[in-house]
Amino acid sequence: MDDDRRDAMNDTPDQANDQPGGPTTSGESETPETVAYSPPPSPRPEWPRASWSANETWGTGAAATPTEPSSPVLEPGQAMPGQAMPGREPRARAPLGPLLAASLLSAVLASGGTIVALQASGALDRPTLPPATQRLPSSSSVPVAIDESSAVIEAAATVSPAVVQITARGASTGVFGGTIPQQGVGSGVIYDGSGWILTNRHVVETERNTIADELEVELKDGRTFRGTVYGVDTLTDLAIVRIQADSLPAAPIGNSADIRVGQLAIAIGSPLGTYSNSVTSGIISATGRTIIVEGDVRLSNLIQTDAAINPGNSGGPLLDAAGRVIGINTAIAQGSSGIGFAIPIDIARPIMVQALNGQPLERPYIGIRFRSINYQLQQDESLSVDHGALIGPATTATGEVLPAITPSSPAEAAGLRDGDIIVRIESQMIDTEHPLDAVLTSYAPGQTVRMEVLRGGTHIEVRVTLGVRPADLTP
Repeated sequence: MDDDRRDAMNDTPDQANDQPGGPTTSGESETPETVAYSPPPSPRPEWPRASWSANETWGTGAAATPTEPSSPVLEPGQAMPGQAMPGREPRARAPLGPLLAASLLSAVLASGGTIVALQASGALDRPTLPPATQRLPSSSSVPVAIDESSAVIEAAATVSPAVVQITARGASTGVFGGTIPQQGVGSGVIYDGSGWILTNRHVVETERNTIADELEVELKDGRTFRGTVYGVDTLTDLAIVRIQADSLPAAPIGNSADIRVGQLAIAIGSPLGTYSNSVTSGIISATGRTIIVEGDVRLSNLIQTDAAINPGNSGGPLLDAAGRVIGINTAIAQGSSGIGFAIPIDIARPIMVQALNGQPLERPYIGIRFRSINYQLQQDESLSVDHGALIGPATTATGEVLPAITPSSPAEAAGLRDGDIIVRIESQMIDTEHPLDAVLTSYAPGQTVRMEVLRGGTHIEVRVTLGVRPADLTP
């Protein structure tokens, strides 16, 4: 059997690939010692004192400061400012312009000497900064990177012991008769310590609807157990495996309804069946995806992620930043790079509980075919609402037309019709975020639910008693 038979063969046109990236950093290994230099003191020039009055500051005409005397105190033989001493030649006043020039020249020479000295010492040599995209992150961005890295590390440490490798062995019928040995490897996650494991249906099958003859379950610590298939899901690509062991590490289970596009996503599994307990990370790229996989099987309401998922990762957990399981990895888009899909854990939760209670794995069933209404479908069909589930016939890949209402089904018994729009189940509105099939998984077979139905422009209430989904129905 192929290691992983769930490469998506066709995906919806609006799928996206986000490649996070991160900055690179560079730095110097040694910081040069800083040396302080100062130029030798320059003689301060003696500025000529122009004539001034007793009540004015020199050269300004402003009132004298308190430190200036109101009148000069003259020593014997000393003349007033601006007057020559008797018997002496008047002192020549130095022109102001040349003196200013001399002072500026002195300052320039002094600073030039400082620069020369600093250059000679190497104190001015600084490493060239790398481009902006390669600089160290600012202090405000460092905690974000550290937190994300810590989340991945802690999630891997917590959940990895609960992730197992499953080897399925069996035989399939050859094209020309006879049997062909088959072996495939996938992953699974322990959700209860008494040996309950959630995985993909295709991991435990050697071919469609054929359960493997033998399952070997290997734990991270190297222990191996013989596994048995408790049951397979009739709605999605899920299965429950049991091993006889106690006190096993179990992964914490989260809520896929709480996830947001762009949040951290962590995948753990055994890619290629060789690299067990490999951890990859990325983001939640989208929710509510629908794809067609091998065998013309339609899988809906999937989580899209760019965390690396490879053959062998199938059945392994998809985690949030807190290390809680929010999905089960199930498929990759064929020919893509970084487009993987996981089944939301909220869809898996009912069958997990059924297994723990010793009940058969059963899904609710009403027996209709429908299309989820969005803006485009509203425009194409001229509908009066932009949400809900439009009941109508479906066409298979081979061209066979299937009726909108399955004969002898709960929907027929309740009086649902082709063209009805289911807009609400109990208090939950049906829309793109809460599609009909996903909402129904929260109810058990045998329950009676109230449906608000739009029929010919009139809102009516229909009560439907849910049946058990037949095992031979294609998801």
